[in-house]
Amino acid sequence: MEKQMNRRTFFRKSSGLAGAAGVIASGGLAAARLYAQAEGRIVRRPDRYEDSFIFQRKPFTWPEGKTLAVWIIPNVEVWQFNSPAGVAISPNVQNIVPDVINFAWREYGMRVGLWRIADVLDSAGIRATVALNAGVCEVFPAAVEEMKKRGWELMGHGITNSQTLANMPLDQERELIRTTLKTIEQASGKRPQGWLGPGLVETFNTLDLLAEEGVQYVGDWNNDDQPYPMQVKKGNLFSIPYCMELNDIGLFNRNGYTGEQYFRAIIDQFETLYADSQKQARVMGIPLHPFLVGHPLRIKYLRNAIEQMKKYQGVWFATGSEILAAYQRTL
Repeated sequence: MEKQMNRRTFFRKSSGLAGAAGVIASGGLAAARLYAQAEGRIVRRPDRYEDSFIFQRKPFTWPEGKTLAVWIIPNVEVWQFNSPAGVAISPNVQNIVPDVINFAWREYGMRVGLWRIADVLDSAGIRATVALNAGVCEVFPAAVEEMKKRGWELMGHGITNSQTLANMPLDQERELIRTTLKTIEQASGKRPQGWLGPGLVETFNTLDLLAEEGVQYVGDWNNDDQPYPMQVKKGNLFSIPYCMELNDIGLFNRNGYTGEQYFRAIIDQFETLYADSQKQARVMGIPLHPFLVGHPLRIKYLRNAIEQMKKYQGVWFATGSEILAAYQRTL
């Protein structure tokens, strides 16, 4: 998430869009239209999914007649000490290394904050779906064991959040994905079914590579309130909404939300989706970063929000793979 500027740079440098940008700069909008029409279309689309409106789809429900599936996604991450990359609480505009202030702030989540989140979820009887840097398996193997004890699902999240997939050559990206999945499988005994890119960054090859490696769902594409199938060269891959609007990095770090505002945001999102789900089943993701929500001044607002949501009979708290399996049964 913190790599938004890099993501924009990546797309500008990609072949198709870079060409269009050059045409716009030299000849304006009319010239850009001519450029696009030369490729047989006015607007370039991802060509990764069917374009449809939610009201056009066949209604369905989740198991036992539930209408709103809620999955909770702690991002459990590690960073390189000799890199300035990573979300920050204090600006490091000169990219000073070691960046002790920000590195230590993020590590608080691993050492303390994650376990506050675990206590909240344990009390509520909810299993998390963890976006896991494979590097955690090396640095904090005991943490992986604790997550296994709780039955949390582990999905791939790259090796470290000091590195995204931006501009990565095909062979290097394939190796990174394979290493991530293999490392988590060896540490947990189960191969990840899901994937969330570090910074939600992809290349034009990412989805095909994930499907080739047996990944079943991805959280990077936040353009819907329901799962949907993605088009890949080999295998099957689905999108499950991760819900960037509730991402605690955006709310706390960028927008300066208080705990009360965070609680209100979760409940506002929930109440609307729950009402919508009476017509069409929905999914609500709650992305968490232990170095944010796991701090003492914020954790009670997550607890209060979960307690509020659990009062509704139509809510199904599930993991990513459970949501996917239920969705596939409706197809």
